[in-house]
Order: sequence, then structure tokens, then C-alpha cells
Amino acid sequence: MNKVVNQNNNSVTCKYCQSANVRKYGFYKDVQRYFCNDCKRKFKADSTLFHMKTPPEQISSALNLYYSGTSINEIRDFLGQEHSNKPSKKSVYGWIDKYSDLAIKTANGYAPVGIGDTFVADETVLDIDGQNVWMYDIIDEKTRFLLATRISLSRTTHDAQMLMESASKKAGKVPKVVITDKNNSYVDGIELALGADTEHIQSRPFAHEVNTQLIERFHGTLKGRLKVMRGLKSIGTAIQFTDAWLVYYNYFRPHESLGSRTPAEVAGIRFPYKNWAEIIRQPVSKEAEILTHKTPRIRVAKYRIKLPPTHIGRPRKRVRTIRKRPHVIPSILGGLNV
Repeated sequence: MNKVVNQNNNSVTCKYCQSANVRKYGFYKDVQRYFCNDCKRKFKADSTLFHMKTPPEQISSALNLYYSGTSINEIRDFLGQEHSNKPSKKSVYGWIDKYSDLAIKTANGYAPVGIGDTFVADETVLDIDGQNVWMYDIIDEKTRFLLATRISLSRTTHDAQMLMESASKKAGKVPKVVITDKNNSYVDGIELALGADTEHIQSRPFAHEVNTQLIERFHGTLKGRLKVMRGLKSIGTAIQFTDAWLVYYNYFRPHESLGSRTPAEVAGIRFPYKNWAEIIRQPVSKEAEILTHKTPRIRVAKYRIKLPPTHIGRPRKRVRTIRKRPHVIPSILGGLNV
């Protein structure tokens, strides 16, 4: 058992709380570990990650390729050619699942401050496991900031209303104009969500208007991610993908029309992370690790009663059946039983 040795070198600071009150805490695979006496966490002094065989630079490259439209097999081939490391599909999906959730939770704490008065919305159909699914998108014309993305099995007024409410909440304002295609679900959905003061313009796909051209350019970006989404096998995975792609599109992907800036920068958001590598290396608190930890799935046999969540893992009480005996009545004649 490795002995804990006090560390008085001020050059080593805690990754999580930046405290210099640290000490040596043995070795892990020939790498020196440290323990912070303030936040009670273990860490390494280098940039590598615990329990990860692949360097963070390769993981960030895989995430960037995935959300820019590259398939899983192409990502594996790229890592094999460039880094002589060809991970399994399960490993790549594990990176995407873990750090997508982390990026979503990180970006949820930031809101744009310079959104314009005109929103542009459109939808497209996806094929997920043989089922047609509709994906709604709405962006700000001024900043190109993707305000909301919604996955739905239908194209109803309720779907359009939910999209508009999410966009208005994220923007912190009600737009003056909303531009859509000829989909009738927007007609009542916009009025229910934003009120009658918001003007609704139904534009044609090939008209010589700036707003329609904006939609066409945005669709060009959508085609890149649709190639990836063909491999998704469930609605839940598709929702996670679209939420994480929203972070990639707004905070990591520069736009030529914006002067090689991201929509978040134009919208006035001071996001501290510029790419996936910085998201991966960010110090994560214990609470965040608990939130990003996936709850194990419990398989329940068909036709069996599911216990409430509070009883999961507890032993079931055994109910002992007691046979009822005939009631014994003492007789007044010599104490005999009748």
C-alpha cells in the first residue's frame, strides 16, 4: 500500500479548486497522483485523463468529426491512420455519450444577449430505425444562433408552438418576425406561443430573398449531420445528438458569413471553452460527475410488477402464510375442549 507523503511544492496545484494545499498520493500506472486537502479530490499533474487509454486530443478529434458529419467507421479509420489507434465502436460511442452530456450541461448556463428581431424556422424528416421523425430548427437571422431544435413524431400545431416557446425563452425576447415555409402547423403555433403581434411570413424555398437563402445555407449545414443521424437507433439518442450538435454549431463552429466567428460570439456570449478539447479537460465537480453518471438500467421481466424506485435493491419481505386452526373454547365441564 502506497504511503501518503506530504507535498510542499507550490508548482503543483489542484486541477479542480486551484489550491496549493496538495500532497503526493501514490502512483497510478507509473504516474504520480496527488490529493487535494481542501476539496478532497485526487488528480494528476499532467493533462491526461483518469481511466482513459486514449489521449484527450484524439477524443476531441473524434467528437469534432462526429458532429461535423463523419460516420463512426470513418472516425475509427482516421484515428487508425493518424495515431495508429483504432478504437472499437463502443469506445467511440462512449466518448460521444459522456462528453456530449457534459457539453450540454455546460452550455445550459449561458444565454445570448444580442439576438435580433427575426427568427427563421424550418423542419426536415429523418429516418430513425425505419420510422419517420421530424426535426424542427429555428435560428436567429442576425447572429445565426441556433435557438432551439426539436425532435417529434408529428408535424402539428403543438410541435410548432413548443419550438417557438423554446426559442423565445432561449433568446429572452419575443421576435417581431418569424419566417417559415408553407407548413400549416406554424400558422397557429406561432400565434399561440408568441402572440398576435409577431408577424409570420411564409416564404418560398427558391425565392430571391435573403431570408430564404439563409434557410438554404443552413440546410447545407444540416445535410452534414443527417449522414450521422442515419445511424441513430432511438428517439432518445437522436434528442441527445441534436442537443449536443446545437452546442457544437453555436459555440465551436466558426461561420464565414460572421467573419470566422461563432454565433455565440456574435450573440455576446462569453463562453470559456473554444473546442471539444477544452470541454474534455475542464475540471468537473463531484456534483457534476454524479449528474453525468448514467443510471444503470434495470431489466424487468415481462408481466411482472415493477417495484417503486425507493424499493429497488431492497430485499422483498417474505410473507408467511399461517393456517387458521379451529377456535379452541374451554368447556365449563371439566375443562374439556369442544
